[in-house]
Amino acid sequence: MPSITITIDDEAKKVLSKRAKKNMFTLREQIEDIIRKSAVRSLSSKKIQQIKVDDRLVSIFSRDPRGKRTMKK
Repeated sequence: MPSITITIDDEAKKVLSKRAKKNMFTLREQIEDIIRKSAVRSLSSKKIQQIKVDDRLVSIFSRDPRGKRTMKK
């Protein structure tokens, strides 16, 4: 697993340590949890547009466009 080094001031460390103790985590686990939750939230914040179709069968068998868009030449 790759490692990343960050620098935080003593006040932020105290706040994070207190929060980690409350959640029964180590300081490292608390920081990892915060970053993981942030990443999940940012992924789920992208709204997928729902296509409104009158025919129920068309909506069942149609696929929503997902993934990276390809550039047209």
